[in-house]
Amino acid sequence: MFPKLLILLPLLGSLVFSQDTSFTYNGFTSANLSLDGLAMITSNGLLRLTNDTKQQQGHAFYTTPISFKNSLNDTAFSFSTTFVFAIASVYRTLSGHGIAFVISPTRGRPGAVPSTYLGLFNETNNGNATNHVVAVELDTIQNPEFKDINDNHVGVDINSLESATSTSAGYYADGGAFMNLTLFSGNPMQVWVEYDGVKKQLNVTLAPIDVGKPKFPLLSLSRDLSPIINKTMYVGFSSATGSLLISHYILGWSFKMNGKAQELALSQLPKLPRGKERSKLLTIGLPVILVCLVLIAISGATYVIKRKRKFAELLEDWEVDYGPHRFKYKDLYIATKGFGDKELLGSGGFGRVYKGVLTTSKIEIAVKKVSHESRQGMREFVAEIVSIGRLRHRNLVPLLGYCRRKGELLLVYDYMSNGSLDKYLFDQPQVTLSWSQRFQVIKGVASGLLYLHEGWDQVVIHRDVKASNVLLDGELNGRLGDFGLARLYDHGTDPQTTHVVGTLGYLAPEHNRSGKATTSTDVYAFGAFMLEVACGRRPIQANGPSEDSILVDWVFSHLSRGEIMEARDPNCGTNYVAEELELVLKLGLMCSHSEAAARPSMRQVVQYLEGDVPFPDLSSLGLCSTGLTFAHGERFDDFFMTYPSSMNKGFSYSSSIADSLLSGGR
Repeated sequence: MFPKLLILLPLLGSLVFSQDTSFTYNGFTSANLSLDGLAMITSNGLLRLTNDTKQQQGHAFYTTPISFKNSLNDTAFSFSTTFVFAIASVYRTLSGHGIAFVISPTRGRPGAVPSTYLGLFNETNNGNATNHVVAVELDTIQNPEFKDINDNHVGVDINSLESATSTSAGYYADGGAFMNLTLFSGNPMQVWVEYDGVKKQLNVTLAPIDVGKPKFPLLSLSRDLSPIINKTMYVGFSSATGSLLISHYILGWSFKMNGKAQELALSQLPKLPRGKERSKLLTIGLPVILVCLVLIAISGATYVIKRKRKFAELLEDWEVDYGPHRFKYKDLYIATKGFGDKELLGSGGFGRVYKGVLTTSKIEIAVKKVSHESRQGMREFVAEIVSIGRLRHRNLVPLLGYCRRKGELLLVYDYMSNGSLDKYLFDQPQVTLSWSQRFQVIKGVASGLLYLHEGWDQVVIHRDVKASNVLLDGELNGRLGDFGLARLYDHGTDPQTTHVVGTLGYLAPEHNRSGKATTSTDVYAFGAFMLEVACGRRPIQANGPSEDSILVDWVFSHLSRGEIMEARDPNCGTNYVAEELELVLKLGLMCSHSEAAARPSMRQVVQYLEGDVPFPDLSSLGLCSTGLTFAHGERFDDFFMTYPSSMNKGFSYSSSIADSLLSGGR
């Protein structure tokens, strides 16, 4: 007898505490609802959540709190609800904001704001676990900040407007075909929301009012709602308006805990006021439209002329062949929101870089604006830009194309979400990279540079390898970017560049003497790059003791004392692989050798980093303290004694006007 009682106790507890609440409203004339905001019940029984007032919200909740959990085991009960809604927009081709069925710990949503937040949350509490809100949104606006899939979707929201799951609005016919629906069409549609407390699954189904409930749900979410909802909750609806004239209606609603909600009597539901709203549009909207047309006709010619001047581009006959790689200035202007300050990613002597999103493809881009007042070498430069745009490697930032306008040249790249590597290394960074992340970046950039030197149709000399030109994508992979100084030549031939360009601290001694950039000068710069990543120091320190100013000499001094590991960046902490770190430091010195013949090729560098071949004994290579030698043989101290104004971060040394302008005046 006693064991049987133990078995029955949970069942009895479930029955005692479940309160199988149910209600059905075929119209809302006498409904037990709590209304706020714009919400009201019309004379014929419609629940109207919003009207055509802009930037407002409306809530309608069942007045009595409902028990949603079993008090004995604190698990959520099953529930079911169905309702008929309609979203009517004054502008039949433009949508406003949507509507949501809400399970909330409070009646209404105190502190919530309209427009994009649907009257559910605000900027500070969106996404907070303390919200304890479950909602099914029927949204008619695409908000990128909430990762909406489109402007006509159904989603399940858990404490946030970034849906846990979502899909395009529609339903599955009996044959399995998907039928699209337009949520703001003004036509009534029916929704079924069902949660199985045993299977922990929430199903949402949608269909036109003249179609029965489909066999297959529109979307499903496998999620235990017990940790999300409280023991008692309120159920209701929320909607909001933005800048467009739009109204949200609920025609009927049925709800039941621990069972299937009663079907609505569709024939008894109140009618939507379609005719009245359309006549209002004709009587008020038509005269306004006519006045606007007159004003547009008067100012049209002036507008067109100003617009053409605003988006005027510099286009010459020889650029016709480069059509696929040339962007319209108008598209870049719109993508970057008019090159606004909020979209500015960085600026300096090299120019300004802006973030943008192309309206047609939704691709995120970075647009670099540099001056090109001089036209010297422009045709050849654009030809090389287009060629570089065909490079494809996982560790290179894709150069998508260019645009020329007046005195500006705009280079378009893929956008890298984590920015440039230097902000994680220098000037007491707020966020630092672990050694394993740094080592992966070094190996990635090495792989990209090897591709430039040996893996493409032509040899590509980057000429500006440094931490600020290495960008990190969303997964912190290192990508070599900024090809503004890059030069191309055929395999088996000698490069013809004779101008010294690049950044102090990364320039090989022979480059300064002859002005000729080669793959070996790229290796020298890569050596300096490896040292700055491993040590967290710039190749040339603007402040501090003169004997520690040059990174190569500083690291070599540690090597000569047998304590090279002391040169590592303290921000690496203690969680690092000593063999990897020592390899990078010694390989950096090897690549920065003063004699080009003593430097490895990028293929050898990659083999050393991957452990495919053993690293040689440095003493056998005659590695010595090289320092930094400039074009006329002067040492670092002598150079800045003569040119103290050059002692600033990011200084670029160039003897060619054309190269200087094409590099953006770095």
